[in-house]
Amino acid sequence: MDTEAIAKILGGIIVAIVLVAAVVFGPIGQGGKPAPTVQKIEAPKAAVPAAPAVRGPVVREVPQ
Repeated sequence: MDTEAIAKILGGIIVAIVLVAAVVFGPIGQGGKPAPTVQKIEAPKAAVPAAPAVRGPVVREVPQ
């Protein structure tokens, strides 16, 4: 056996180990688990706006 054949065999073993670890530790789809329930929270409705605040007089022309 030459070194290239040994490298191919060891590379195949490492790839197999990595794939097995990815399947064991990684999330793949739901995996038989039920789908998580999502709680929908409604925003509180805004109250009827009050009358606008009273403003002071508007000065249109400034005397010089």
